[in-house]
Amino acid sequence: MDKYIGRKLEGRYEIQELIGFGGMAVVFKAWDLLERRYVAVKILKDEYLQSEDFKRRFRNESKAIALLSHPNIVRVLDVNFDDHIQYIVMEYIDGITLKEYIEQQKVVRWKECIHFTIQILRALQHAHDNGIVHRDIKPQNVMLLENGTIKVMDFGIARFARETGKTMSDKAIGSVHYISPEQARGEATDEKTDIYAVGVMMYEMLTGQVPFDGDTPVSIAIKQMQIEPRRPTSLNPEIPIGLEEIVLRAMQKDPQLRYLTAAEMLRDIDEFKHNPDVVFEYRYLNTDGSTKYFSKIDNRTRRQPEKRNEGGGAVAKKKTSYTMNILAGVTAACVILAIVALYFFFKALDNRPGDVVLINLVGMTVEEAQQKMPDVKIVKAATEASNEYGANVIIEMSPDAGTTVRVDTEVQVTISSGLKAIVVPELENELLSTAKSKLEHMGLVVETNKKTDDEIPAGNVIMSDPEAGAELKKGDRIILYVSMGAPDMPSIVPNLLGRTEVEARGLLSNSGLRVGKVESVNSNETKGTIVFQSEDPDTRVNKGTSIDIQISNGVPERSSVEINLKFPADADDIDYMFDIYINDQFYETRYINPFIQERLTFTFETDESGTINGSVPRGETNEVMIMVDSEIFAIYDLDFAAGTANPVKSPDFEMVKRYNMFE
Repeated sequence: MDKYIGRKLEGRYEIQELIGFGGMAVVFKAWDLLERRYVAVKILKDEYLQSEDFKRRFRNESKAIALLSHPNIVRVLDVNFDDHIQYIVMEYIDGITLKEYIEQQKVVRWKECIHFTIQILRALQHAHDNGIVHRDIKPQNVMLLENGTIKVMDFGIARFARETGKTMSDKAIGSVHYISPEQARGEATDEKTDIYAVGVMMYEMLTGQVPFDGDTPVSIAIKQMQIEPRRPTSLNPEIPIGLEEIVLRAMQKDPQLRYLTAAEMLRDIDEFKHNPDVVFEYRYLNTDGSTKYFSKIDNRTRRQPEKRNEGGGAVAKKKTSYTMNILAGVTAACVILAIVALYFFFKALDNRPGDVVLINLVGMTVEEAQQKMPDVKIVKAATEASNEYGANVIIEMSPDAGTTVRVDTEVQVTISSGLKAIVVPELENELLSTAKSKLEHMGLVVETNKKTDDEIPAGNVIMSDPEAGAELKKGDRIILYVSMGAPDMPSIVPNLLGRTEVEARGLLSNSGLRVGKVESVNSNETKGTIVFQSEDPDTRVNKGTSIDIQISNGVPERSSVEINLKFPADADDIDYMFDIYINDQFYETRYINPFIQERLTFTFETDESGTINGSVPRGETNEVMIMVDSEIFAIYDLDFAAGTANPVKSPDFEMVKRYNMFE
């Protein structure tokens, strides 16, 4: 793959060095010439370009992944699906993988473990809410920044690799330690598969080793399906009992006994954070050796010490009264009746057909769905055109996936009659940017060609191919022919002020002009917008003329603001975790002990790149929010011109005293 080093993809992404290598793709560090930033470019290996089916699924999945927007998920910036090369452009993360961090630390402190896990679960909840299951969660796919921020990456491609076959092979070594039992069996997977992998990662962080290992991927997969893991506390006695229970519930073999959602797991972690002594007392009970029931004991805290009297002795118990004896007898009788009723209830259940949990059938044919769910009846209820699925594919189901139904229940499905037709609109004489935006919104791929024209102004559409009225499908290509104006006529300089460099290049190109020298300058205007052009708008110049531009960096001058808080003199000797957000973007986590450090100091500085502290984009108003355990401790507005931090919400030191999990 060295052939890509030094190459410019689309004339924009300059490949500089190899930074990652996997079974399906290679990842390079590249310089984005337009946005002037480093990016990561993941390029599919050549052998995967031979399958049309694989390319189609990769394209559809990539579009879905690009919809994800979460601070703990690596952002997708651009994609390319050329016949000769397919790649995904992502934000470049300057950090290490969580796997590398575990190998460095050997055993991760439990406080750090839950800090990382919370961010991973928030990322997964966002993905699950958008219908995307990662299916390849492992510490190699989790990036850790220097400030403790987690970034989950590699959504989607690993799933395609497994769809090509169900057999375990050496290519599965990278993830077989983290796959769920149902994944190892080749069964359908859902959100609970990701929950299992999170449990395995927590196990590895807390103990320094994976729960199952072996000489071959197959032997490890068999252990995932059949063997119960050693309790984490047997490997690291310092793990709190409540945290161990969370890990073991996430790793249950039966998906229905795990946390059903990331949000549910986050709630237990939140309760543990507030009280590290909590004991959840989960129980997994076998009634007949096959059916499992899950119960959660209500008593969620450890037993309190026995009360003592003032002399130090135990408080004497009161004698049981005659009335209490009667009540005890009545209670015992009720218990016996309840046991008898439950016996007959469960005996009746044994004589009824079993329950079935519906899997997601969307994307399958009716025949495939019936094979996957032989215990229910798949019934075709309706047919309609689809924006996403081809003919004869299920696009809706009722009841929904995840619903528990009786055997032989009818599941009604809606079948796609094919992709919806897109009628090409009339675009003659429309501005190119307007026409292109309209077509892309319809789901078409737009290409442009330039032509001289005596009647259509430069930059406007002459015609389209196919023409107006033609019917296309989502993903089809359409060519727009754009006027360059009449031949040998001077070009009119477009107004570039307030535009981005990318927009300017397009406007100038459509007018037969080009961008000349590009310079970044200090300015109060929005960062990235043009504040100067060498030729005035609406003037006429010869075709081919170069127009120099200056672009605002958004920072009039370098300045800094400091927030300096002094803790009260009676502050407790406790470690507190402060999460810092700048302009609603997570910046860093600070651990402070006010008994040792009487002041909490933050310095915020803008630079010529238009960012605060080199990472967060500066806005017109700049807000700093300080959080303690998801509650607001303080809010400040930063005035860089005056060099002051103005409190919007003053520090709540009384609130901080309530959070003593790090005693």
